[in-house]
Amino acid sequence: MRLVYILFIILPLFSVAQDSVDVNKKGTLSGQWRTYGMMTSNKDGLKDFNALATGGKLKYQYTLLENLEIGAAVYNSTNLGLQDLTVPDSTTGRLSRYEEGLFDRLDLENDAVFLLGELYAKYQLAQHSFTLGRMKINTPLLNPQDGRMIPTLVQGFWYNYKRQKTVLQLGILNEIAPRSMGKFYGIGESIGTYPVGRNIYGNASHYANNTKSDYIIMANVDFEVTENLNVKIWNQYVENIFNSFYVKPSLRISESVQLEGEWLHQNKLGEGGSSVDSLRYFNQNTADVLGLKIAYKSKVGLMTLAYDRILPNGQFLSPREWGREDLFSFQKRERSEGTADNHALVLNYKNEFNVLKENLDLTTILSIGKHWKPEVTDASLNKYAMPDYTHINLDIFFKIKKLKRLKPELLLTSKLGNGDIPDNPNIYFNKVDLFHVDLILNYNF
Repeated sequence: MRLVYILFIILPLFSVAQDSVDVNKKGTLSGQWRTYGMMTSNKDGLKDFNALATGGKLKYQYTLLENLEIGAAVYNSTNLGLQDLTVPDSTTGRLSRYEEGLFDRLDLENDAVFLLGELYAKYQLAQHSFTLGRMKINTPLLNPQDGRMIPTLVQGFWYNYKRQKTVLQLGILNEIAPRSMGKFYGIGESIGTYPVGRNIYGNASHYANNTKSDYIIMANVDFEVTENLNVKIWNQYVENIFNSFYVKPSLRISESVQLEGEWLHQNKLGEGGSSVDSLRYFNQNTADVLGLKIAYKSKVGLMTLAYDRILPNGQFLSPREWGREDLFSFQKRERSEGTADNHALVLNYKNEFNVLKENLDLTTILSIGKHWKPEVTDASLNKYAMPDYTHINLDIFFKIKKLKRLKPELLLTSKLGNGDIPDNPNIYFNKVDLFHVDLILNYNF
């Protein structure tokens, strides 16, 4: 049966040319074939994990009227069976953290996940667009996150206005398909399909299947204050749970230097997800994140230094099911979410260079971060009992000039625990003192 699923994905790709196929003058077929290998080596005798997935998406877009487009996309992730991910680590009793995210983590015995992830109608004018249905959106706190086989997708209505350098957006969402999972969930129902950590009292959180929220309202404005000063503002209203207000000013100091700031403020709405204290997702009044980033661009590459501070008044909470956290200090394969009284300092260096003359170009991103966490024993400040750590990523993107549609990527990650960490394997397992590798082959058509 697995072979049938693989052929379902692979065979259409060999039938398309280098460019998207014009099915007729009004219809276009496009997609991506993705093969994703992942490996995590844990500390000492703790279990290591491996996974290999293949799949991707097929998308069809059709222009029904002059300004009206309808589209649909089917996504797939097929487990090639490199390792049985249903077998836990014998010491902690826990499963993999990263590898299971390639598949439906609520049903790891399902070898092939299929999802009708996009099904929409889009009406577009010169400066306005209106989209209704299932779609992909990209915001700071709700986004596809490309680090899995199937991205996070949403259902609802989305409006976009763009004029010169001003952008306005408004969205109302009633369902979310968390990344790599095979169905759409209601807003509250989607929270808790990924690990839930501890509540503020130190007990296991029980908000999964107990969180009530019917919709999200997203609003955004991007505008120029002056020629060198731009401001981006987002507001995320999650009915009955919380509101997140995010502002990011960006100042161009010179052709080479740019300075950015960020402030994220969260406050509880309604019941915080549940009227029962022990079942509540957002069980605090407020949370605040402050950040600063400076970027320097030269002939030898782009270097950025970023600092984020989560204040002690409350944990920064953003459902992990809804994509990556687009904060300055974000590094692939870890998050600041779930902590308060947190410091993070991250240095990034991006460079592009030619390796094999006219055949191969590389883009590399070296990321080195130091993250200071609250005590792992303090559940009110540290939801996932994450210790202090140093995080090193090397992300390599390959551009093979004779195979323009093939986009390989290699990610090497090391996370080293710092300080006096309790001698408890649960504090280390899938968190620190590990080495992690991703090898991704994308073929876009």
